[in-house]
Amino acid sequence: MVEKLDLQDLKMLEGLGIHGPRNVTDVARKLGIPAETLRKRLKRMPSRIFLRFYMNIYHTYLGLKKALVFAEAIPGNEDLLFNCLKTNDFWSYVSRYYGMNEGCYGLYIIPKDHCSDFERFTHQLEKSGVARNVQIFWSTCFQSVHSRSNWFNDQSKKWVFQWDKWIEEIPAKDTQLPYTLIDPEDWPIRGDEIDVFILKEMEKNPRIGLSDLAKMLGVSQQLVEYHYRKHVLEHGLIESFDVFSFHFDMAISDMFVFILKFDSMERLAKFAKSLFDKPFVSGMGKILNENIIVAVIYLPRLEFRNFIDALSKLTRNGLLQSYKYVILDLRKVERQTISYEYFKDGAWIYDNKKHIQHLMNLAHSVGKCQHYQI
Repeated sequence: MVEKLDLQDLKMLEGLGIHGPRNVTDVARKLGIPAETLRKRLKRMPSRIFLRFYMNIYHTYLGLKKALVFAEAIPGNEDLLFNCLKTNDFWSYVSRYYGMNEGCYGLYIIPKDHCSDFERFTHQLEKSGVARNVQIFWSTCFQSVHSRSNWFNDQSKKWVFQWDKWIEEIPAKDTQLPYTLIDPEDWPIRGDEIDVFILKEMEKNPRIGLSDLAKMLGVSQQLVEYHYRKHVLEHGLIESFDVFSFHFDMAISDMFVFILKFDSMERLAKFAKSLFDKPFVSGMGKILNENIIVAVIYLPRLEFRNFIDALSKLTRNGLLQSYKYVILDLRKVERQTISYEYFKDGAWIYDNKKHIQHLMNLAHSVGKCQHYQI
């Protein structure tokens, strides 16, 4: 559990997130510790905390837009809604949520020319009687937050949540946002089928060897190395590597998705920049053409109320306009890799009729489907 971690453990997780887990020796050098020390600590870490490594694709450069879906379940249809959200081949992450209403949260990666098709798909969730109050937010790619060691006291081995200090520092932050939180001008396709395959496998295992990828593809290692270095890296197809850990005790902590609205881009930027070194933030995205941030937050329950008090104070002070949130049910979560099988000849194949028909068939199987013209 979290009490078994020390400052070096947290800095190691932070460094692996920033520099990536593919080259432990290089990461150890940048952290200023022996490579063998990092390897030993990394080897025993999963037995002490929940730990996963991820690679985040910069989907914008593959012609893909991110869509965030919040859908309230019709009572009794909570699990049905969860499964219906997966009838669209381009889902990336689906979770149950709870709070004022029971529902599901979904993250989708949609080809840029099929946004209206996807909105028709989500509309069918309501037409079929499975969900109500379905909301869609089109987002930038997400900015990962790698901070683990800030607010941790190494002497007491405890976290010190400095909410008042956080509030005070926000106005002094600059407004220069990373490219991940800036509305793209276009969504070009900068990869080919080999690139997308490499990205798919790296989503499953970001430390996979290039020789293993060559065997899977049935091509030479030299060709894979060329695509990885000249296409994947130079074309910016990797947004970041991510180290996901429940660094607070899972038994007394929860994960949330917050929607935070601001009355100006300047205030949004200052708020977002204040989160980049905070251990309670997993990642965030910006809603396209809106002064809205969507942030994934992980906090001990006793500190959650203090966080809400801080947001309330920021709202009274005029920095934040409004906020709302859902609580993710981590017992019911699924994720999948990029839908590489639907990328052919430099274009994405998106079959909206198939997606809606699958949704209708699933809803009909439990007697919930109403007629809908595809």
